[in-house]
Amino acid sequence: MQFPSGTIEDLRDLIAQYPLAWLVTSGSGVFDAVPLPLLAETDADGRLMALFGHCSRGNAQVDALRADPRALVLFMGPQGYMSPGLVSQPRWVPTWNFAVAAITVDVEFVEEETLDSVERLTNMVEADKPRPWTLADAGDRIGSLLPRIIAFRAHVREIDARFKLGQEESPAVAADLIAGTADTGLSAWMWRMNADRLTGPAGTVQENSQ
Repeated sequence: MQFPSGTIEDLRDLIAQYPLAWLVTSGSGVFDAVPLPLLAETDADGRLMALFGHCSRGNAQVDALRADPRALVLFMGPQGYMSPGLVSQPRWVPTWNFAVAAITVDVEFVEEETLDSVERLTNMVEADKPRPWTLADAGDRIGSLLPRIIAFRAHVREIDARFKLGQEESPAVAADLIAGTADTGLSAWMWRMNADRLTGPAGTVQENSQ
């Protein structure tokens, strides 16, 4: 089944809102997966070009990626079960809605950018705090921690993004699901993917076309 792949903005926002990803490697036929927060780097048109982050130098993937830089990055965005109990239409069957991305990359270690990787990530996740924490608040401790990690840039080679968020449903069913979904993050993404067909000129939900 083909799932909607979304736009470049959808992918960029998915990574920004759900930055923790699985970095998956396969060295000598053995899979290894480590969860890491990553930042999207885009070109002038907003297209994803690379993922930027850092990891522990003790991570076995470091040696594996120096030998073979190819890896897979897996982002899991909002997801959840859609129950028939949310829908007014008889005989509707359950499904699962989700926004995910599998990105094939080539990893390049950029040791000289390690401090920058920590600072950029911190600034992003602290941006909405009343008093954003900065690296300066850690004082001398940062100097002792930096030698333990190393920055990397994962250059994007292939993207498989899938946004199954109610687009295949009728407008009435999609509206029911959005209204009944308790997960506000998931419902917001469902609305995002269906707003153009759920609202009329006055902002009201359109009637279902059978």
